[in-house]
Amino acid sequence: MPTTMIAGRRIHIDTDGFLTDFGEWNEFLASDLAELIGITLTDRHLDVLRFMRHDYVHLGDTPALRRVQTVGGFPIRELLALFPDRPVRKMAYLAGLPKPRSCV
Repeated sequence: MPTTMIAGRRIHIDTDGFLTDFGEWNEFLASDLAELIGITLTDRHLDVLRFMRHDYVHLGDTPALRRVQTVGGFPIRELLALFPDRPVRKMAYLAGLPKPRSCV
């Protein structure tokens, strides 16, 4: 299984760069990952990431954008502003979840 170093910490990733070990994630790592893709995390970003991780634990699947909107209560426009260009992919990446099935 491939690994990479982020902020001096070795993490397990898949071939697309998504974390493969749910337990390796924390909000500090999310912040480091966000910097790599040009996002500065705010509390609102973290609210979305926390929802996604909670939902993943209960469903066993990375939530789609529509689910984050309807179940999580985050307006689509806000999600698009927080995570521009491929929001679901970025949200999953930053939340330490598997790449969404809807992403090619």
